[in-house]
Amino acid sequence: MPVTVPVTGSSTYWCEHAWLPGGVASGVRIDVADGRITVVSTGQPRTGSVREGLTLPGLANVHSHAFHRALRGRTHHDRGTFWTWRERMYALAERLDPDSYYRLARGVYGEMVLAGYTSVAEFHYLHHAAGGTPYADPHAMSAALVAAADDAGIRLCLLDTCYLAGGFDVELRGVQPRFGDGTAEAWAERVTGFSPRADHVVLGAAVHSVRAVPERALSVVAECANGRPLHVHLSEQRAENEDSVRALGRTPTRVLDDNGVLGPNTTAVHATHLTNGDMSTLARSRTRACFCPTTERDLGDGIGPATSLAERGVRLCLGSDSHAVIDPFEETRALELNDRLAAEARGRFAVDELLAAATAHDALGMPDAGRLEPGARADLVTVDLRSPRTAGIEADGVFFAAGAADVTDLLVAGRAIVRDRQHRLIERPHAVLTDEIERLWRS
Repeated sequence: MPVTVPVTGSSTYWCEHAWLPGGVASGVRIDVADGRITVVSTGQPRTGSVREGLTLPGLANVHSHAFHRALRGRTHHDRGTFWTWRERMYALAERLDPDSYYRLARGVYGEMVLAGYTSVAEFHYLHHAAGGTPYADPHAMSAALVAAADDAGIRLCLLDTCYLAGGFDVELRGVQPRFGDGTAEAWAERVTGFSPRADHVVLGAAVHSVRAVPERALSVVAECANGRPLHVHLSEQRAENEDSVRALGRTPTRVLDDNGVLGPNTTAVHATHLTNGDMSTLARSRTRACFCPTTERDLGDGIGPATSLAERGVRLCLGSDSHAVIDPFEETRALELNDRLAAEARGRFAVDELLAAATAHDALGMPDAGRLEPGARADLVTVDLRSPRTAGIEADGVFFAAGAADVTDLLVAGRAIVRDRQHRLIERPHAVLTDEIERLWRS
C-alpha cells in the first residue's frame, strides 16, 4: 500500500522506472500537490503524465562559481597552465557588473537545469565594483544571482563569501578588492542586510579559504552563519597546506577546527590533500566533503581521498565548481572512476552511495529534497534509457553511462522546467550563453 500525505488536488506522473529510497522500481506512480510528493506507489498501470526512462530525485550542484562558466574553452593557451587559467579568471572578474552577471548566470543556471540539477550552491565572492567600491545597492551582485536563478527555475543556496586577503599576510591586489569588505565585521554587516523575498533561495555563508580569511576573522564568519549552510575551500592544492603550516603551524583543517568553522552544517570543498588527522577531524566534526572532479582534473589539483573519507563516515557531495563541464552524471561517475585510478582497484562505491552524493541537498540547507518519497519536494529528473549512450544499460547503471544530454524532463517543486529536452522558461539557453560570453570578452 502507498504511503500518503493528506492533501487535495494532485498531479500524477507515471514513471517507467524510478529510483526510490529502496532502489529502482518499475511502473511507479508519483502524485504531487503544492510542490511536494504526496503518494508513491509501484507496479501501477500508465496514468497521468507519462515519463519514459528512469526518473531520479533532483540532483544537487553543491559548489558553483557561475562567472567561471565564461572561461570554458578559453584557458588552454601556453598549454593551459594554472597561471593561464588564473589570469583569465581575474580578467573576466574585472568585466562583470550586476547586469552582465545576471545575464551570464541566467544562462549558466539554465544549462544546469537542462543537465538535471534542481538546486545549486553559489559560492559568491564577486561583491563590489572596480577597486572594491560598493555599488549603490551593496547587494546588487547577490540580487543578480537570485534573479538569474528565479528565471532559470533552479533553487539557489547563496553562499556569500568572506574574502579578505590575497594570501597569508598579503593584501588584496589587482581585481581582488572587488571580493573584499575590509574586515570580517564589515562583511557580516553587509551579509545580514540582505534578505530577498524569494521562496527559491536559502542564504548561507562561506570562508573562501584559510589563505583569504585571516585566522582571527574565521570565528566571525562561523558565528554569522549561525546554523545556516557554511562552506569553505579546503586543501585544494598542496601549496595551500604548505603555506598554512609555514604561516600558522597547522594544516588548514586544524585551523578551521580550532576556530569553530567545522561542523554538521559545514561543507569542505575539494578536500583533496588531507592528512589522516585532517580526515579524522572532518569525521569527528561531522563536516561534509564536496568533490568537484571535472574542475579538479581541469586545474590539475589531484584526486581526493573519497573512499577514505567515506569509510570514516564523512558525507560526500558533488559540485561543478568552475563549470569546465556541467554534467552531474560525469561528476558522479568521476567520484568512482577517479578513486579507481588512485587505488588501482574497482568497486569503490555502491550505486546507492553515488546517488546519495549526487542528491545531497542537505548540504544546501534543503534536507527535504533529493528523495522520491511522500513529503519530499517534488523534484523529478527523467533520463532517456534509449539514447546512443544509455541503450541497453541496467537502470541503476545510469551514472556510468548517461550524460547531461540524456535528461528529457525535469520538475522543480512540482513545476515543469524542462520538457522534451527544452527549457520552458528560457528560450535557447545555449544561445544566451554564447551571446553573453562573447560580449564579455569583447568588452
